[in-house]
Amino acid sequence: MPFRPNRRAKTLSVLATVAVGATVLVGCSPSQENNSGSPQPATITFAASTLGDPGRGPGLQKLIDEYNASQSTVTVQAASVPYPTFGQTVLTQMGGGEGPDLVRFDMPEFSTAAASALLEPLDDKIDASKLNLIAGPDKYLNVDGHRYGVVFENSNYGMFYNKDLIPEAPKTFDEFMQTAKATTKGDVYGLAFRQTQAEEAGVWQDIYNYVLGFGGDWSDGGKLTLDSPKVIEGLEKYKELYDANVIPKGADAATFRKMFANGKVGMELNNGGYVTATKSANPALNFSVARIPFPEKKQGSLLAPIVINANSKHKDAALDFIQWILKPEQQVKLQEVLGASSVATPTERSAESLEKYPFLPELDKLTESGVPQIVNGFGPQTADIRRIVVTEVLSSLQGQQDMKTAMEKAQKQAEELVR
Repeated sequence: MPFRPNRRAKTLSVLATVAVGATVLVGCSPSQENNSGSPQPATITFAASTLGDPGRGPGLQKLIDEYNASQSTVTVQAASVPYPTFGQTVLTQMGGGEGPDLVRFDMPEFSTAAASALLEPLDDKIDASKLNLIAGPDKYLNVDGHRYGVVFENSNYGMFYNKDLIPEAPKTFDEFMQTAKATTKGDVYGLAFRQTQAEEAGVWQDIYNYVLGFGGDWSDGGKLTLDSPKVIEGLEKYKELYDANVIPKGADAATFRKMFANGKVGMELNNGGYVTATKSANPALNFSVARIPFPEKKQGSLLAPIVINANSKHKDAALDFIQWILKPEQQVKLQEVLGASSVATPTERSAESLEKYPFLPELDKLTESGVPQIVNGFGPQTADIRRIVVTEVLSSLQGQQDMKTAMEKAQKQAEELVR
């Protein structure tokens, strides 16, 4: 079902809070929008955190340069926005009537912007059926019956495993647990995941897979369900692994990913965006990726739509770039730039990519079952709900309360938050 960031008043309050203390770095072009149906000469700005990625940024810039060279009407320029404050900075700009013409948003910022009327509706401009958009992730870009973006990148979560330590991927949770225990010897651990408050956002990403994988969800779209039996069951499985001492406790993601690359961790649940980074860290690493072996065939995904700023004076030019990037040839090139992520439409992997990463089709199969890591119906409040949930879950890990009590407390706090 489509994502519904309701509670508009709360959203606008969140946006106003974000705006405090921030400055406008990038402004939309000042001329007026064209209503003729075809773009007029214009220079527009495109903000994407991917542009600052040392691995993928140059490839994306090359694709933008190719668009600019393909015609003489529109020029796209990269907007320089620092990654650590990307979402906050761009939302602040847009809330002040400015900002880039085009934005590649992560879902929490997308939901805030959509619920705050900061995005241009694309209802009559994007025909999903003609473009063959992949339905699974695309449905989350329709808000209250209106389309506000198309998929730019979708990175699915899978189980990364070291084939030298674990020749065959576990197929069930019991096998997953047994494999983690059997692989843990000396300074080698069977598994790794985040479990500290300092990595709150990362803990949320990790536990999301356990909640979904055991049939739970944070809400039903209109009501929070943090204390539902299935949510608790998934989080108890996460705690079982923690209690089994099969992970390097206290290690942050940067540390245990380095350990994985160096053969000191057997498995981790990670998203396709880290395939290239993992291989770069150790080109000789013999690893593969498989579906997470939990009962329900659902997993988290990092979904990033491309949107048009409602403040833009060149919406027609911005739309022209989106329509260009959605063409089959450009979709293939974009996917090559993004690596193991998927894009808006089905594409075929190149022989070169498949030779390098034979497991890519397995990651691509997960696209339809991926779920963005937001609280459905409460997207703009996700960050605050995340803080509550992670605090209570970690308290349970540390033995201060059982998981059922933790989530009952989280439910009460979150309900107060969203009233």
